[in-house]
Amino acid sequence: MEPILVFPDPAPPELAQVLDLGGYPWKAVNDDITAQRLAPNAGWSGAVICATADPDRAFALCRSLRRGDNELAPLMILVNGTQLGELDDRGELFEDFCLSPFHPRELEARLRHLFRRVGVHADHPDLVEYGDLVLNLETYQAAIAGRPLDLTFMEYELLKFLSSNPGKVFTRETLLSRVWGYEYYGGARTVDVHIRRLRAKLGEHHAGLIQTVRSVGYRFGQSRWGATGE
Repeated sequence: MEPILVFPDPAPPELAQVLDLGGYPWKAVNDDITAQRLAPNAGWSGAVICATADPDRAFALCRSLRRGDNELAPLMILVNGTQLGELDDRGELFEDFCLSPFHPRELEARLRHLFRRVGVHADHPDLVEYGDLVLNLETYQAAIAGRPLDLTFMEYELLKFLSSNPGKVFTRETLLSRVWGYEYYGGARTVDVHIRRLRAKLGEHHAGLIQTVRSVGYRFGQSRWGATGE
């Protein structure tokens, strides 16, 4: 898949997160000259234009991308609620639109549907998904409800291991050997510290994804029996 053109540069962080986690290669531009200069030999796979901050430049870029022999499509435009009326007379500039602020899952679903309609498929990376949690195993990125998580390497490895085995209970000793490695000589407190930090970074509404099983260890998500942790 060739890259998707994104406006503006730099891309809004929440848009960049959706594209990266969805496996879409992309490049950000600020004008049609840069779009022409950075265009791959096979052409852009499509475009995602965010018109919320600078709608005049955004719509001007859309018109430019629609002109000439190499008309760019498909094109999605991101607008806020007050801009919906402006789309009535500009339907020829885009194939689909999405309201901003958007839920990451909605935008990802719209992008997948849009590009599938024209036969373009993302290079989907290896993902671990559980509810609102998404981990990209290729880029070591993680997000919860569309919010990027700033994790250390070992925090990421621990979260990856737990979320890849939902419902299973692991002792602290097992986690030490499976995540840190048999050569690691740290004590069980190392696991507790990392679990505490992960819960804090997941946030109040998602900290319960990692449950304490009394006198045993930890479990991610719900067990098959629907028991609750403490």
